[in-house]
Amino acid sequence: MTAENRRWVLAERPVGMVDDETLRLETAERPSAGPRQAVARVRWLSVDPTIRTWMDDRPGYLPPIGLGEVVRGAGLAEIVESRTDRYAVGDVVYGMTGWQDYVVAGEGEAALTVIPPVVEAGAMLSVLGVNGMTAWFGLLEVGDLRQGDTVVVSGAAGATGSLVGQIAKLKGAGKVVGIAGSEEKCAWVTSALGFDAAVDYRHEDVAAALRRHCPGGIDLYFDNVGGEILDTCLAQMAMRGRVVLCGAISQYNAAGRPPGLVNVVNLIPRRGRMEGFIILDYIERFPSAQLELAAWLGEGRLVHAEHVVRGLEHAPEALNVLFTGENTGKVVVEL
Repeated sequence: MTAENRRWVLAERPVGMVDDETLRLETAERPSAGPRQAVARVRWLSVDPTIRTWMDDRPGYLPPIGLGEVVRGAGLAEIVESRTDRYAVGDVVYGMTGWQDYVVAGEGEAALTVIPPVVEAGAMLSVLGVNGMTAWFGLLEVGDLRQGDTVVVSGAAGATGSLVGQIAKLKGAGKVVGIAGSEEKCAWVTSALGFDAAVDYRHEDVAAALRRHCPGGIDLYFDNVGGEILDTCLAQMAMRGRVVLCGAISQYNAAGRPPGLVNVVNLIPRRGRMEGFIILDYIERFPSAQLELAAWLGEGRLVHAEHVVRGLEHAPEALNVLFTGENTGKVVVEL
């Protein structure tokens, strides 16, 4: 009997969060390996906010997902068939697997990365994967972290924000303040991750709390959410302050045009800088960052957490979790 390949495809462009009409779960035959190819069984999916932006029909750093195409996303998979020396049956590979049971691994642009079997799935999908790389290069390269900086991180209990704050502390920041969406998340950010303070944006006056925690202003703000939180932080930047634009999750499901920023003008007298980035710009330097992050993991100096959703059929629900704020840490799907 031929194995089946379940796959989520984009049925129509979403308005707001994805629903039953946005995606369609199809079943096809399991692919076979051609010359210089292998077939891998997907075991884990990395669920990231950017997947939602790829569903929109608008220009981006990658083309939009086409209607009828498999939903794009990273994951971990196990090689089950190989016709190339690049992969052996049993190898664990990481890369753009898509939301499906099986993926064809090739060479060149279609290649997946073989990872050591000792690397735990959660660590690979977060600390050593796209979130760790985003945190590392966004903070150290784009943000130009300096010794003694006062650093503020939004989305601090999420996959990327939680790593940004920890890396900042390990690299010599003077004070790290996280912004998160509940009392429980704020407690986790300070007690488990070692942030100096945390602000519950749902139940606190964020501007007042930041003035209390950052009396000298914000030297480096790492923005994962955009919108009102970004505008609030712009009003409190220190002289020569830097704003790293990583994401704008508060706006990804907005049906209309979001309100503009008011306090961006504060960058002028503060001689500040605000810069966006795409992590693919640093892909050739990933190995050096991964080596240091892996060392910290081995020493127990980095903490990561996963919000696990089980079953490929629940992948759309896992994506929506990112926007309802139910998760602490990295959202992953175990197939």
